[in-house]
Amino acid sequence: MDTRQWTKEEFLKTSSFYWQTCTLHAGVKLDIFSIIDSGSLSAQEISEQTESDPRNLSILLNALTAMELLIHEEGSYSNTPDGAQYLSKTSPDYIGFIIMHHQNLLDSWNNMPMAVTSGKPVRTRANQATDSQRESFLMGMFNLAMSSAPGVAKKLDLSECSRLLDLGGGPGTYAIHFCLANPQLAAHVFDLPSSRSFAEKTIKRFNISDRVEFIQGSFLDKDFPVKEKYDAAWLSHILHGEGPEDCNKIIENAVSVLKPGGKIFIHEFILNNSMDGPLFPTLFSINMMVGTEKGQAYSEKQLCYMLQNNGVKNIQRIDYTGPSQSGIISGLV
Repeated sequence: MDTRQWTKEEFLKTSSFYWQTCTLHAGVKLDIFSIIDSGSLSAQEISEQTESDPRNLSILLNALTAMELLIHEEGSYSNTPDGAQYLSKTSPDYIGFIIMHHQNLLDSWNNMPMAVTSGKPVRTRANQATDSQRESFLMGMFNLAMSSAPGVAKKLDLSECSRLLDLGGGPGTYAIHFCLANPQLAAHVFDLPSSRSFAEKTIKRFNISDRVEFIQGSFLDKDFPVKEKYDAAWLSHILHGEGPEDCNKIIENAVSVLKPGGKIFIHEFILNNSMDGPLFPTLFSINMMVGTEKGQAYSEKQLCYMLQNNGVKNIQRIDYTGPSQSGIISGLV
């Protein structure tokens, strides 16, 4: 394996990269790309619409131009194709919600040394956040899932399944795409009440309300409120928010509502068994460390053990690598 060479320049580039990150965050938070949309506006016009200081806004616009997100010609600014596609709210590929979620995480990352020394999180969990932060989190999950759900739907064999439970499914993006790819399938998206409005809006957007429904509750309840039986359970990016004991409880609850022979799928940022790679899952484990009491990324070995401990058989890693090095482990009950 090639070893990364850390030069002085690489150290400084990595140390200061947050300058670009914060510049992007500011552009999205001020909604500059949506304001410009397909047109061309002067700094003064953008300043008026964003209620910003003209001088300081011009400095920001020029930095966004240097990042090749805007085009500056004859005193006016327009979007680059990439800026328009991903950062304007008029585009179906808009990813501003997840970018704003990343901005909401910045303070906790800056306080990482405090989390390490105290053993306590330094951030409020998403389900305890403000309405704006909750929207950025849930619709950010929608942004991310939209880039991977269609591909995942092709990887999972749900052809003989008629009922699926999307546990902790948030806005329901995966359940929707699984149903779109499998005409015989219907699904329940199970999550906290605060997710209901986002899920129902997303389900309606895809015109699939007759096959995908939202039911509310907590996947950690001892008396699990789900009473139906399902052919498949999908657990996407929920285990990393909990410690091993609660992860076991979540899997136990999922298994309890599966029919004999039912399928369970775990989608996570999966660490290698030595816990020191790949890079994104190790960094995501830090994100859980600063934001939760016991959450972390888990290794393939750990996840397989949790499934085995709940009687799951035929456990295997599916041949799939998603954005940010996510993976899927499946099994049968």
